[in-house]
Amino acid sequence: MKKVLLAPDSFKGTLSALTVCNVMQSAIHAEDPTIRVVRMPIADGGEGTVDAIVLATGGQRKPVRVHGPRGEMLDAAYGWLPDGSAVVETAMAAGLPLMGAQPDVMNAGTFGVGELIGEAVRSGARRVYLGLGGSATNDGGCGAAAALGVRFINRDGLAFVPVGRTLREIERINLSDSLLRRESVQLQVMCDVTNPLCGELGAAAVYAPQKGADEAMVRVLDEGLSHLADVIQRDLGADIRNVPGSGAAGGMGAGAVALLGGTLASGIQTVLEVAGFRRQVADASLVLTGEGRMDAQSAYGKVISGILRETRAHAVPVIAVCGGIQGNVDALYEQGLTAAFSINRLPMAFEEARQLSDVNLYETVRNVIRTFFR
Repeated sequence: MKKVLLAPDSFKGTLSALTVCNVMQSAIHAEDPTIRVVRMPIADGGEGTVDAIVLATGGQRKPVRVHGPRGEMLDAAYGWLPDGSAVVETAMAAGLPLMGAQPDVMNAGTFGVGELIGEAVRSGARRVYLGLGGSATNDGGCGAAAALGVRFINRDGLAFVPVGRTLREIERINLSDSLLRRESVQLQVMCDVTNPLCGELGAAAVYAPQKGADEAMVRVLDEGLSHLADVIQRDLGADIRNVPGSGAAGGMGAGAVALLGGTLASGIQTVLEVAGFRRQVADASLVLTGEGRMDAQSAYGKVISGILRETRAHAVPVIAVCGGIQGNVDALYEQGLTAAFSINRLPMAFEEARQLSDVNLYETVRNVIRTFFR
């Protein structure tokens, strides 16, 4: 039997990964209803990671009320997996879209991310997958750590919850009440960036401007992260300043390792492993993947490149269907990509094209199936 494995990323700003899967499935069955279709929406640790892993594993989405990046209460969820582990995504409780039209990276915090982890642990999870990506914050993960019992002490001897603006006020760090250490929880952190914590390539310099920071704010935030690194090294004996990935999610990569005892790992590879991609691809006739925009960066740590690493061993054709293709993508063909197609059939502005994304995706996939299976 012909089998098509659907493993797309989301089309940012237009279609979720699950919606992409559903449209692709409809297009395939319009051409040949006998084709077996397996839907596996993919994320790399950012927005959509919980839903992708829950769908692929047959897990459950557990709703929780937690604090958002401004301190407001909001509805979020973590994923409970059949093996008793849990998956949490930073974007669910501290994502940039939650800030609306006025991002405030100086004061945004990750406390709600820690609350999500804590709910999963108190429900019995002893392994938690934490996805980094899409955060509105630059607090070094201190907010999440505080929600999990880590105490940050200021010069007056008082405990407080640091945000980016107040990182420099940390005088001491105490891990004695940490929930994760007390319960011996294994925290696996999904991260596909290699930025260090501080400096020209650090969290503040590279990512804070996207979260509303001007040059003066960037300097304050970078100094705060550097101060945090100094206190961590003095109090905890961990040198995380230049660990690759420590600058992810506003320095949460560093906090997850030093404050929560986590281990950094490739986001896309972790998602594919937990979702059982290797098992599903073994007997597939074709893999359909895609993303909103394919460009040269797609070959480095993104969803499509991760999929190609897994499919090479099985010699399964991989076709990418994308919102657009920009620049030279030869590196993806060298990694094993069979072909790539843009869904946009007429030149038009993004705001116009995005209204037609589902229709254009449907027609493009129908053409791919006609070509591939006939």
